Amino acid sequence: MKVLVTGGAGYIGSHTCLELVARGHEVVIVDSFANSSRKVVPRLEDLAGCRLPCHELDVRDEAAVTRVLAEHRCDAVIHFAALKAVGESCEQPLEYFANNICGSVSLLRAMRATGVNKLIFSSSCTVYGAPDSVPVNETAPLRVANPYGRSKLVVEEMLGDVARADAKFRYASLRYFNPVGAHPSGRIGEDPRGIPNNLMPLVCQVAAGRRCQLKVYGGDWPTPDGTGIRDYLHVVDLARAHVSALEYLANRDRSLTVNLGTGRGASVLELISTFERVCGKAVPYEIVGRRDGDVAAVWADPSLASRELGWTAELDLDAMCRDAWRWQCENPDGFDG
Repeated sequence: MKVLVTGGAGYIGSHTCLELVARGHEVVIVDSFANSSRKVVPRLEDLAGCRLPCHELDVRDEAAVTRVLAEHRCDAVIHFAALKAVGESCEQPLEYFANNICGSVSLLRAMRATGVNKLIFSSSCTVYGAPDSVPVNETAPLRVANPYGRSKLVVEEMLGDVARADAKFRYASLRYFNPVGAHPSGRIGEDPRGIPNNLMPLVCQVAAGRRCQLKVYGGDWPTPDGTGIRDYLHVVDLARAHVSALEYLANRDRSLTVNLGTGRGASVLELISTFERVCGKAVPYEIVGRRDGDVAAVWADPSLASRELGWTAELDLDAMCRDAWRWQCENPDGFDG
């Protein structure tokens, strides 16, 4: 299949492009480069061993997206393009709604205009808010607690409405838990702008000496070591899931919403100790007060993805730490350093 990947130069998008090519699909990238680097694309082409057409545009530019879909005669879309920081979304809700919701509307209209009827959507476990119990399966109540999560849930609901109105439209909403790690080549990885929002880049930057110490938010959670527990998932495993979802839509001809995680939670201190053991670097940390909105423990029940997609996570926490550290060492200042 020929697949348009919006946000294809971003962290998860870039890894997914490589997995698509490895499985014999053709890739066309659309990216505004608001949260990514233009230097990603030549690295992807080197790793993939082929040219990857790339169009610099915002998915809210409906006419431009329509032209790209028509020009390349795309069969499907994988939609990553979005703003993604929870804290920032609370400060700038309108920007998040404009980018994440309006951008998805424009993309869907462009798909309708060009007869493209398969979409993989990058959703998030934030749609569950603070779950009543763990592990979390797809029947858990949906209760978003921030504009970022709300934007993801609105798009999920919108996709359901579009599918009900168009008998040919098929979608897969993939609810990620906590993507970490990097490509084993060390050529692509997570390159946050400014202060990272996620734990693993902070761990790597502290280990590299870019930051003095790591702040651990809360040491009194009702967990075995008092720190929060999350379901960390290697980005390469996550990328593979997108290809499986694409092939599911083509072969099974029905829509799907699934969780993507390992099914196992790891605490903050467990991640730190694993990193120190695997990478041989100390990670000084300080336990500080809890953050508003945090929860004690969240991890996925990924059994539906296993049954429907034939997908399970294969890479463990050791591999996540090892690959993230390799990326950090080979790219100490990110893509643009």
